Amino acid sequence: MLKRGLFAAVGLLSVALGVLGIFLPLLPTVPFILFALYCFARSSQRLHNWLLNHPWFREAIADWQQHKGLRKSIKKRALVLSALSFMVSIIIVPLLWVKGLLLIMATCLLTYLWRLPTLPER
Repeated sequence: MLKRGLFAAVGLLSVALGVLGIFLPLLPTVPFILFALYCFARSSQRLHNWLLNHPWFREAIADWQQHKGLRKSIKKRALVLSALSFMVSIIIVPLLWVKGLLLIMATCLLTYLWRLPTLPER
């Protein structure tokens, strides 16, 4: 029971961060929503169904579940916003080793996003 409650709480936090990511370019939306879906699948069928059928996320989740890919527009936006947010972070942070770490993280994330299958627009 405690494990299910923990998954539900982490899932709700992840949804909140994903929704914030819609409005704040520094937070990615899709990874948080997919993580919330994972957590809800292990904690609450009601929350899992709610997220699967939510009008904001339904199409992106269905694309991921069926094709393990992203629509071209979503992928382009994710690449651009991720690159911009990492560039801003690298410029702002004063420590050289942190800049290097951010550059490595940005390279890994952008490579991962780039290699994801691109689905045609509907």
